[in-house]
Amino acid sequence: MTTTGEDRTEAGTRAGPVWWGRWRSAALDAGLALLSMIECAVQGYPFARDAGLPVAVGVVFGLLAGSVLLVRRMWPVAVVLVAIAITPAQMGYLMGVVGLYTLAASEVPRRIIAALSGMSFVGVFIVAFVQTVHGNVRGDATVGAEWFPPFVSLTMAIGMTAPPVLLGLYVGARRRLMESLRERADSLERELQLLAERAEERAEWARGEERTRIAREMHDVVAHRVSLMVVHAAALQAVARKDPEKAVKNAALVGDMGRQALTELREMLGVLRSGDGLASKGESSGKGRKGVLGESVPLAAVGVAAAEAASRVSWSSRGEDETVDGPCLAELEELVGQSAAAGMVVDLSVEGDERGYAPEIEQTAYRVVQEALTNVHKHAAGAKTYVRLAHRVAEIAMQVENEPPPEPGDASSARLPSGGNGLVGMKERVAALGGVFVSGPTDAGGFRVSAVIPAEG
Repeated sequence: MTTTGEDRTEAGTRAGPVWWGRWRSAALDAGLALLSMIECAVQGYPFARDAGLPVAVGVVFGLLAGSVLLVRRMWPVAVVLVAIAITPAQMGYLMGVVGLYTLAASEVPRRIIAALSGMSFVGVFIVAFVQTVHGNVRGDATVGAEWFPPFVSLTMAIGMTAPPVLLGLYVGARRRLMESLRERADSLERELQLLAERAEERAEWARGEERTRIAREMHDVVAHRVSLMVVHAAALQAVARKDPEKAVKNAALVGDMGRQALTELREMLGVLRSGDGLASKGESSGKGRKGVLGESVPLAAVGVAAAEAASRVSWSSRGEDETVDGPCLAELEELVGQSAAAGMVVDLSVEGDERGYAPEIEQTAYRVVQEALTNVHKHAAGAKTYVRLAHRVAEIAMQVENEPPPEPGDASSARLPSGGNGLVGMKERVAALGGVFVSGPTDAGGFRVSAVIPAEG
């Protein structure tokens, strides 16, 4: 079975009967087959008379032979072979022309097309030559009569074979080209859809990362300051009547810590506002590219670009701010002093030669110590704590370890809530810089937090 390019293209959306892709194609083939049957029936009459057969036999034979054209789309080779077979009977010329066209336009190999076309050419040439020689076309003997039969035969053979074959080859090549372009367009559409889906995933991932980073920053900024404020407020409540001077001192510390927390929150909100502005600008500029990829693709791509731009600007802006005002290792003594002022016994020791690090490294080291001290305030109030910082050749290491609290009841005296995300946030920060983070209880009943960060980040 051989199908034409048109049938193969419409195979997925076939709406016609049997092997036809459309009802219009079926009607066309039925009409051509009817014309071929009439032609062969008319031509079968003289064939039967010359062969000494009954006229009805010639007519029936012509009708049957002409009806073969009905299957030209499914079996073009069979149609051409039948046309070649009945050529000596001087019938089936329409079948031969339509059959050669269908054959050349189909997916049949070129060598078969050339062979059948050659056979059809030879058959028509021989029949025409015999007719011309016997005087069916011109019977008188005049000047040039010797070359007239070959000329007429060659002209008729070329006219019956060359035009349909050439037209069929052109239509088949054009059909295959259009089919290839359609497949490429479908492939491009699928690729664009896949890119849009990936862009949406990247945008969602970027938004999730940004939300996680913002939550971690908010936790770092608020948790430590507010924890100390709660501890001092509890101490203030305890000594307000017994020691007014100490109560005033604790109240001043609470005020200072509150102002510091507000200052850091304002800086963070300022960075977020600048990032939102850039994201909005990116979305407005991306709307101009709507005609390239459609409605969904630009919005997704612009969403990714906006999220990435906001993230980059947020980190760069935050880095610039922290270089001047952000937390760094130089403020570690002040951090320890704040915990000591809240009643914690803290021992700070620094090993190695102090040197400068990248802002994100110093900030991460500071936040690890800060979060560890905050956890001591929450879960082991009154426990002695040791803070160790070591400057090594290729890395910086820090460790915060506390002893068991002196009284079990002190751990919850301040009633500090805990979200359980502090250790997770510290581990994420350290891992983002290629470092190692370890935390867990000690054999003595305390808790230890250790981190090592490469000096190059």
